[in-house]
Amino acid sequence: MLRNEASTKVRPLRVEELKCDLAVVGGGLAGTCCAITAARAGLKVVLIQDRPVLGGNASSEVRLWILGATSHMGSNNRWAREGGVIDEILVENMYRNPEGNALVLDTVLLEKVFLEPNITLLLNTAVHHLEKTDADTIKSIRAFCSQNSTDYRVSAPLFCDASGDGIVGFMAGAAFRMGTEARSEFGEQFAPTKANNQLLGHSLYFYSKDVGRPVKYVPPSYALADITKVPRYRDFKAGEYGCRLWWLEWGGNLDTVHETETIKWELWKVAYGVWNYIKNSGQFPEAANLTLEWVGTIPGKRESRRFEGDYIITQHDLVEQRQHPDAVSFGGWAIDLHPSDGVYSEKPGCQQWHSKGVYQIPYRSLYSRNIKNLFLAGRIISASHIAFGSTRVMATCAHNGQAVGMAAALCRRHNLNPGGVAARPYITELQRDLLRSGQFIPMQPLEDSEDLLPNASLAASSELQLGGLKSCGETRPLDYAWAMMLPVQAGPMPKVTCWADVSVATELEAELRVSSKLDNHTPDLTLGTLKLSLKAGLRQPVTLDFKSVIDEPRYAFVCLMANPHISVHLSNQRLTGVLAVTQKFNRAVAKSPRQEPPPDSGIDGFEFWLPERRPGGKNLACRIEPPLSVFSVRNLTNGFARPTRQPNAWVAAFEDEQPCLRLTWSKPQTISRVELMFDTDYDHPMESVLMGHPERVMPFCVPNVVVLNPRAVRDAKQAKPVTATVKAVGASGYATELLRKNGGENGSGETHPPGLLARLQDNHDTRRVLEFAAPVTTDCLEIHLTAPNELIPAALFEVRCYA
Repeated sequence: MLRNEASTKVRPLRVEELKCDLAVVGGGLAGTCCAITAARAGLKVVLIQDRPVLGGNASSEVRLWILGATSHMGSNNRWAREGGVIDEILVENMYRNPEGNALVLDTVLLEKVFLEPNITLLLNTAVHHLEKTDADTIKSIRAFCSQNSTDYRVSAPLFCDASGDGIVGFMAGAAFRMGTEARSEFGEQFAPTKANNQLLGHSLYFYSKDVGRPVKYVPPSYALADITKVPRYRDFKAGEYGCRLWWLEWGGNLDTVHETETIKWELWKVAYGVWNYIKNSGQFPEAANLTLEWVGTIPGKRESRRFEGDYIITQHDLVEQRQHPDAVSFGGWAIDLHPSDGVYSEKPGCQQWHSKGVYQIPYRSLYSRNIKNLFLAGRIISASHIAFGSTRVMATCAHNGQAVGMAAALCRRHNLNPGGVAARPYITELQRDLLRSGQFIPMQPLEDSEDLLPNASLAASSELQLGGLKSCGETRPLDYAWAMMLPVQAGPMPKVTCWADVSVATELEAELRVSSKLDNHTPDLTLGTLKLSLKAGLRQPVTLDFKSVIDEPRYAFVCLMANPHISVHLSNQRLTGVLAVTQKFNRAVAKSPRQEPPPDSGIDGFEFWLPERRPGGKNLACRIEPPLSVFSVRNLTNGFARPTRQPNAWVAAFEDEQPCLRLTWSKPQTISRVELMFDTDYDHPMESVLMGHPERVMPFCVPNVVVLNPRAVRDAKQAKPVTATVKAVGASGYATELLRKNGGENGSGETHPPGLLARLQDNHDTRRVLEFAAPVTTDCLEIHLTAPNELIPAALFEVRCYA
């Protein structure tokens, strides 16, 4: 029993002192990815989150889908999903949660942090005070947990503010700004002529549920009574809920830091008023059985403070896709700005203007310019209001957070402050470490002197020579223009033959297009045009010989322009780095098939050519002469682990039943681990909630891998009957024969061959590290893979070997 006598003094709170290498404030995706990255790099991390769950706007408290450069597949940014930790999260959520349940996503995020022993997680804990050692250095922060009535004092040499509103940066005295800059400050043509205080507002969502019987709804007294105050009230639909109603937004004319509670109450009024309108106006009889299942209790914030780093990202960086020597991340969401009046505005809910491709994010924008031990992550990074319209989205924030976490590890390794990492050789080391961990930096290849693979000779059981895609018997009418994105080498453009069903005699117009920038996938340059007269009839071969010359290895768009009298034959075959795209548009992020920006806005006009989502999105059946020879094992060492201007993957032949790689060194190497990068379809946005997806595992992902040391096979007692098979590494059926002739049993009774170093089964992840039980010294390794299925060949982006 505990009994305290009455006291006339003020009792102090329980105080707990914590020391770490990096204190991360904010458990949204940026802070979470930052903490995980730093912890994996060996730092002791305290992650402080003022909410009961992680994820911020992605969590079950707000329920916004995670998006970034993929833009719902609604822009020309192909294979643009963010890499590294956020990719891990999205791929795992897809595997566990294709239905898009926000509660399941909560568990995925919590588990990722729970599994890192170097992270101390403080939930329900809000920072309220800090101490400084001098004018530009933070010493410690104070944070109170309402659930255990404990005041934490966290001391660290490095701090990361990923709090959204920038509570640490604000208290520390870091330079920041709020509102919209004038056009004259950065020369941004899309900015207003005069600076103003207008911001993007908050949003608050609700979920409905069909209970199978009529449900009466009585609104609270504070619900918005006059729905016509919402100019877009006629746009409401009974079946829409969650973040599909992202435009239930307000507060952009207020102080979005200190007046958030006022904004929340107004959004509650709107949300309950909208539901009252749906249930009780008589306009939605289909809503009779719907009940209001959930309404957000905190709004999702878009904009408040933006802090100043050594570099401020502007419209020019996005639209011109400027290159930076200190690039560590990338973005690609549209410049997405909203009217400050939000839901009460007469203007459209947003205006979204895309770049022709993704853009680099420099490291100099990820730390404070005047507080020397403060990193910036999330929506508060150093960007103008116009650029913030793109950099603010969650997957981009998460990718930046990983860069900060890795930079913190370098700071501790070399006794630096954040600004010191921006100089060489440290920025080169940071880029290398990020690329090693799965991060993608546009136009920045991985150069890794510790990787043993570049010194090896590579051989494969097969290399795909893409001579075409077989017809599956289905056809697609050319109601819209369609194109095959084909990775071609420099030289004459190959001839491409498609097959068409023609209802009446007509003319087919075809175009050969490429992008004006090699790494973009916006087909804005036309190299050739053909007009072919077609007679009525079924399955007619249509040969497209543009007689054009390709200047450099790049993607070529073989375009069949719209003609409703023509249907083209389709193929069920799919493969890494090849896509069919169409000149439709995605209403979620565009208003027409062509972007037409305002005059003198500094934004480009261009067409959208987009793939369909699976289970649609089949390729066009075709024959390619000569075949495309772009899927070589040499791609495994080119430093890129996703399609860019080429597929950048080794792809086995469709008919290769036992795909195998053989790595041979001129002298023995000591190897302890092999790292593999698989194709989990970087073109898929993997929206985390609400939408739902037809797949758990991406169709291009290799499910099974076996790593063998063939020298151990040779030295085993059974080596004699296998010698010929080892030499015939390219022979079909090699791996099956090897396992059968050299089968042995381990303690679990599992059969495996001598020389087995690692085995991966039922894989669904992008990146896997295969650690050997003990280092092995050998001059040869073999990697055996299982193709996803007979219609999709095995593919790898990267193999790396380390001592």
